[in-house]
Amino acid sequence: MPPALNHHPLSKYYRFQSQFYDLTRWSFLFGRRLLIRSLPFHPKTRFRVLEVGCGTGKNLTAIARRFPHAQITGIDLSEDMLSICRKKLTPYNGRVTTVHGAFGEVKLRENFDLIIFSYCLTMVNPGGGRLIRLAAASLVPNGVIAAVDFHDSPLTSFQRHMHGHHVRLEAQLLPEFKDIFQTKEATVHKAYLGVWQWFSFIGERRNTY
Repeated sequence: MPPALNHHPLSKYYRFQSQFYDLTRWSFLFGRRLLIRSLPFHPKTRFRVLEVGCGTGKNLTAIARRFPHAQITGIDLSEDMLSICRKKLTPYNGRVTTVHGAFGEVKLRENFDLIIFSYCLTMVNPGGGRLIRLAAASLVPNGVIAAVDFHDSPLTSFQRHMHGHHVRLEAQLLPEFKDIFQTKEATVHKAYLGVWQWFSFIGERRNTY
């Protein structure tokens, strides 16, 4: 692992969290399955997809199953998370690539038809907006962006709690997506009777970008 990534706050955070990530995150990372089911691609389509912050590979595995002809790339800062991800994706090794590094700092050799952010951007503080703009530049014309993430909370105590886990809950991302991409779907949902909200977004790269 490169020294800079080894000492990155998120790499250090997930060194421990990776050990039980899949056992616990289902209880509050809502909307991931729905996002994949909502992707505007026919199951037999050949296309290139990138997931930024692919973690343990839950989404990449679901995409590989749903779209057997897709060429799939996942990038993540945490080698510990990627180690788990690679094991899950062993049956799909011929068409799945994992990259250890930061999106925008590691050179990817091609543009993509689809880029996915799943509970990643609220942890990039500051810089979430920069990554959204970078994603737009990394898509083919009329390429698709798909995102699901935390949105907001009316409880300052919960916001402070999440900040302790590197998550910013200030409704800062959805306006960025709507500004940069042509909106196809955008929804906001309540979790646990409104303790927090999460959003789902699917959009298309504007030709003028």
